[in-house]
Amino acid sequence: MARKILLTLAVLFGLYYIFFFSHIDQSLKLLYKVIPMILIIVMAATQKTKSIKKYQLLIVIGLIFCMVGDYTLQWFLIGLTSFLIGHIFYIFAFSSTNEQPVPTWAKVVLLLYGVAMASWIATTVFKSGETVLTFAVLAYISIILTMGWTAIRTGSSFAIIGAILFIASDSYLAINKFVLPLPFSHEVIMMTYYSAQILIALSILQYSEIRSKVVQ
Repeated sequence: MARKILLTLAVLFGLYYIFFFSHIDQSLKLLYKVIPMILIIVMAATQKTKSIKKYQLLIVIGLIFCMVGDYTLQWFLIGLTSFLIGHIFYIFAFSSTNEQPVPTWAKVVLLLYGVAMASWIATTVFKSGETVLTFAVLAYISIILTMGWTAIRTGSSFAIIGAILFIASDSYLAINKFVLPLPFSHEVIMMTYYSAQILIALSILQYSEIRSKVVQ
């Protein structure tokens, strides 16, 4: 019951921030941005699971770093670093599972997508003279694609779809920020981002159920 209430509140606050952010007082905007993440973190931390405490803890820590990234993204490199650390904890969580192998086609798609995005975005950033930012962007692309790669191993559809949505959100953000302005950037970025975090949090319970079936 508590999980459903927290999930509902996270969705409602997320939708309010996404579609009414222009009406929110500037001083409160960042608060409204992180409220959905706080609710998602509480939901993830309070789920009752069996034998996957390590997975749950790593996901919760990853969510916390992403929330810090939300707040500090106004200082882009600081926010990017916080998100990068969050993804590393997701990778640790997903890597602690081994429910299914990563198909060859998925490896090829992720690799090709990573090369294409790195060539396009990093080259654009490098031409602007931002050498440090270029390396930061390249590192971030590598980490988030690794996160997507390891998410497949969990056997959790929530983790896999969440990882894909996170990649989509960050790709849209990067293209919009560094290459060319995209339509409805705020709405698309935040919708895919909040959805990704909710699904990754819900993967805790789903993975717990997967492990319980394996044990039985």
